[in-house]
Amino acid sequence: MSLTSERKADLDRLCRDFRITLIERLHAAKTGHPGGSLSVCEILASLYFEKAKIDPKNPKWDGRDRIILTKGHAAPMLYIALAEKGFFPKEELATLRQLDTRLQGHPSCNLTPGVELSSGPLGIGLSAACGMAIGLKLNNNPATVYAIMGDGEINEGTIWEACMSAVKFKLDNLIVILDRNHVQLDGTCDDIMPMANLEDRFKAFGFEVVSCDGHDVVSICDAIDSCKTVKGRPSIIIAETIKGKGVSFMEGKNTYHGKMITDEEYTVAMAELKGGK
Repeated sequence: MSLTSERKADLDRLCRDFRITLIERLHAAKTGHPGGSLSVCEILASLYFEKAKIDPKNPKWDGRDRIILTKGHAAPMLYIALAEKGFFPKEELATLRQLDTRLQGHPSCNLTPGVELSSGPLGIGLSAACGMAIGLKLNNNPATVYAIMGDGEINEGTIWEACMSAVKFKLDNLIVILDRNHVQLDGTCDDIMPMANLEDRFKAFGFEVVSCDGHDVVSICDAIDSCKTVKGRPSIIIAETIKGKGVSFMEGKNTYHGKMITDEEYTVAMAELKGGK
């Protein structure tokens, strides 16, 4: 069922607040990955606050859906969503990337409540997601595995090996969401390793393919609903996004993949983000 206008407004406000918190925390830490965190904001908000079955009071609940952030460098936005959901106190966000923190530069499932997989080396997450999905099926567990990938990440050959496995084992309990922001660490995806016609590529492997606006929570939720009806094969949602979304001077820039936010940049970014309040 599509979101009501009231629910969409609530999620949009939440995403605006997430972006403000992200810039505050990364500026304070003087380190982190703003670009890819900003592009995945609506995807994480749609999952954690609308579509996924999770219980912050019982993070290891057997019936929970598994959300895997395979693009681990976007951990700051993941932590903000987890804190808002109640997996740990919001005050802990101030410890991001500090010594002895649970909120490391990339997610750690051994340290942080709500993190399903330690990720960082790109390309490993989808294989792990396939393993989780197979395990759920073997246990007759109806939970869904959501794997959120970056489009620079799909340069890795292991991604395509995992795709073959997902189709072979008919993992209709696996929904992949591709944060298609078209930019990676060293430049645009087209410059580094062109991956044109992604819909056709994934269809050729046997996936159900759905495309959506990755900054529109209604479009994302509708795409998830569509994938949930698919039987006998895995699904991928190609979510068109903008790296650095919401901060004009970061949008579409590979230089803000992992860059310290200066005092001057912080002032401009906060003015833009709070301008809509």
